Amino acid sequence: MPEVLKAPLVVEFPFTRSLGPVQSAFLTGLRERVVLGIRTGDGRTLVPPVEYDPVTAEELRDLVEVAPTGTVTTWAWNHAPRRDQPLDTPFAWALVRLDGADTALLHALDAPGPDAVHTGMRVRVRWAAERTGAITDIACFEPYDESPHDGHTGEPASHTGVFEDPATGIVAPARLDYTYSPGRAQTAYINALAEQRNVGERCPSCRKVYVPPRGACPTCGVATSEQVEVGPHGTVTTFCIVNIKAAHTANLDMEVPYVYAHIALDGAGLALHGRIGGIPYDQVRMGLRVEPVWTPGARYPDHYRPTGEPDADYDTYRELL
Repeated sequence: MPEVLKAPLVVEFPFTRSLGPVQSAFLTGLRERVVLGIRTGDGRTLVPPVEYDPVTAEELRDLVEVAPTGTVTTWAWNHAPRRDQPLDTPFAWALVRLDGADTALLHALDAPGPDAVHTGMRVRVRWAAERTGAITDIACFEPYDESPHDGHTGEPASHTGVFEDPATGIVAPARLDYTYSPGRAQTAYINALAEQRNVGERCPSCRKVYVPPRGACPTCGVATSEQVEVGPHGTVTTFCIVNIKAAHTANLDMEVPYVYAHIALDGAGLALHGRIGGIPYDQVRMGLRVEPVWTPGARYPDHYRPTGEPDADYDTYRELL
């Protein structure tokens, strides 16, 4: 059996958000080595602060300062840090209830090993050397065995939340790395395309040929394995005229208008997508007979063009609309 294809893929984009008065005060406070929480109507102190009470939905604006020391409430050991995590050596993810707070803050805890971490241990903030108004201004937490609170009594103190040059927004890069595999059926389909062939699989029950193949019939739900070569000619079943130019992407940067169509390849029981070329866009029609045009070295057709055959009769493709 041919090796199943796989490829590393990355989805990445910068996520930009504006900060309201509460989050602005919290992140600006971190820049100034101040940890702020917010007091609820029933006297609880929430850290990190939120704009609305999660229990009552009451709007919250009463900011308070809490200590940079606290207690681990629960934790999990991270033996293999990943890119962009707070530390590049093994560490613990810990929920830390800061002195004066009633909720816990999630962050990294720098410790020599899992045996050095336990619920109830005392920790303190290790501030980043360079701070910009982000949660990363807390570089991590570290074990703390002393009883003083660095000048804090442990009781939350009222704070105006006013700082010079407050942070008003953050940019958080979002990235997903993953390995994609099309599976056995579509691997065979892709490999056949590299040979300028279209291969589908026939359902043993309903006998439809699906292109691209799925490895199972979507109608009957049974596995498919019988390979069937279809095309290369086909019939336009439905189509649309694209009038809006796509973003500057290598395979989408085409002049408008152009036509994108459903094409039922001869012998296939399902239409696939393809661009129509070699004909003015306003002459494309249902029933138009087309064939693939291959770019040298490409793994799939660049577009489909008219074959010059008479249009297909509607009854021959109406079930494939």
